[in-house]
Amino acid sequence: MLRLRKKQHLVFLLCVWCLVVDLSKAETEESEGGPMEKTEQAALYSTIQGFVGESWNGSYLYPDPCGWTPIQGVTCDMYDDLWYVTALSFGTMKDNSLACSDIPVIRPQLFELKHLKSLSLFSCFTSPYRYLASISDEKWLDLSKSLERLEIRSNPGLIGELPSVITNLTNLQSLVVLENQLTGPLPENLAKLTRLRRLVLSGNRFTGRIPEVYGLTGLLILDLSRNFLSGSLPLSIGGLESLLKLDLSNNYLEGKLPRELESLKNLTLLDLRNNRLSGGLTKDIQEMSSLVELVLSNNHLAGDLTGIEWRNLKNLVVLDLSNTGLKGEIPGSVLELKKLRFLGLSNNNLGGKLIPQMETEMPSLSALYVNGNNISGELEFSRKFYEKMGRRLGVWGNPNLCYNGKEIKNLSDHVPFGVNQCKRIKADKY
Repeated sequence: MLRLRKKQHLVFLLCVWCLVVDLSKAETEESEGGPMEKTEQAALYSTIQGFVGESWNGSYLYPDPCGWTPIQGVTCDMYDDLWYVTALSFGTMKDNSLACSDIPVIRPQLFELKHLKSLSLFSCFTSPYRYLASISDEKWLDLSKSLERLEIRSNPGLIGELPSVITNLTNLQSLVVLENQLTGPLPENLAKLTRLRRLVLSGNRFTGRIPEVYGLTGLLILDLSRNFLSGSLPLSIGGLESLLKLDLSNNYLEGKLPRELESLKNLTLLDLRNNRLSGGLTKDIQEMSSLVELVLSNNHLAGDLTGIEWRNLKNLVVLDLSNTGLKGEIPGSVLELKKLRFLGLSNNNLGGKLIPQMETEMPSLSALYVNGNNISGELEFSRKFYEKMGRRLGVWGNPNLCYNGKEIKNLSDHVPFGVNQCKRIKADKY
């Protein structure tokens, strides 16, 4: 009996000892902040305080910044059994982003996050006179091995030039610098970013020519719209064989449409509206059979529509050639565009009649604008067509055009705006 009690006592002592060891180990792990390298945690906290404010201290986090209570806007991953920051998002773009203070600061500790793959700054710099160029080249280069995605969006207080050292971030797959107030020329060596899939630099105040883009064979999206870029389109654009979307609209680009565009066999969007392009529609456009949207409005192209084999562009949904100086007539070959929904030919010098077969041969057409031309004769569409189109039928500004009153009798809401009813001349009686 005595021996049994001694055994029970030993078992009890052993259990107590194990419990003490476990508690001690847990306290040690908690005091050390969990499985995140101390220098990484310090760099992260300092970076966040720079953007959010000194009042932020992360005291509510347990057991570490990437543990059970992760920080909004921070994504982590494990490397060698330790947590490291892989993505940071500041601003109000996403629900889980960190809101920026009134005067955010990009601290040097940001560039000590050696596994950072994604950095997003949305509407952080709203006060004027903040410069990206104030960050040293050496700091940017610290991210060159890891950074894959850089997005700087909607920062009206961000001015100055885009640092040329950005082109040394050769692992970048997405570079989005959108709707800031950046100025000056685009970096000449953008072609060094050979891994890019998306390049969006729109809505800034960039000037000068578009640099050559040789080597960006994997690029899917190129958007340089809404800037002050000038000069001609670089011929190297024809080498972007993977490109899906090309938007260079709302600039001051000049010259002819380059023949090299025909090499863009995968392109679905070509938007060059609101530039100063000239030289007519190149026939090479008809080789771009994958096009879904072709928007060239408000340029000085001139020429006519008859030289294009429109049947080759059978995937077109949007075609806008408004205010491009076109002359001649609308060719019957446009009837081959069976998927077309929007046809914009307004404010040109087009004449002849409006093809009545558009109603039956173009079943998807839901918006037709030919206003401001010299189209003449009688509109020969049915009542059903007028009902379908409504105010999306723009035919005003053609002085010699009229409509048949019999087709839209008692349908005053759908009378073509700005067009008179045709006058019928009765035969004289003898």
